Amino acid sequence: MSGRVFALVGPSGVGKDSLLAEAAARVPGLHVVQRVVTRAPGAGGEPCLAVSEEVFAEMLAEGAFALHWRAHGLCYGIRRTELAPRAAGRPVVFNGSRGALEQAAQVLPDLEVLHVTARPEVLAARLAARGRESREQIAGRLARAALPLPHALKQGLTVHEIDNSGPLEIAAARLVALFQPVRA
Repeated sequence: MSGRVFALVGPSGVGKDSLLAEAAARVPGLHVVQRVVTRAPGAGGEPCLAVSEEVFAEMLAEGAFALHWRAHGLCYGIRRTELAPRAAGRPVVFNGSRGALEQAAQVLPDLEVLHVTARPEVLAARLAARGRESREQIAGRLARAALPLPHALKQGLTVHEIDNSGPLEIAAARLVALFQPVRA
């Protein structure tokens, strides 16, 4: 029996990393994928395997990635080995990209999408509190956040909506419920 596989997607500042940390603490056996990212070690953000562009290119050439994409000037990859716990029936979740869902659906046809959203004013406040982006960059992120998931992808993938505008515990409870085994 193969475990379920989930892509957690949503705009920057929506709280994906916080939700993943909460779910990992509450769902026994859940495997949270460690992404490979071309960012400097210790740059903050999610716990990831930080590599140089050169190392990323080598890993890509060696076929290490099941999925890979580029966003916001960085390269992201999901190693094939990170999906292996599915073979033991464990659920697997990765922090994905809305723009990479078409590729992900081709590689993982049983993929379920966890689309995390938050109200624009909540996103704006969270992005400003991080202090990593200018007002113009925040405005750009807010404009992209308003874009829906491509309609065609919704046709073939199971998409679960999670509003993370309020207390983290509420959205985390919804996420944890989605990770529970499906009863036949």
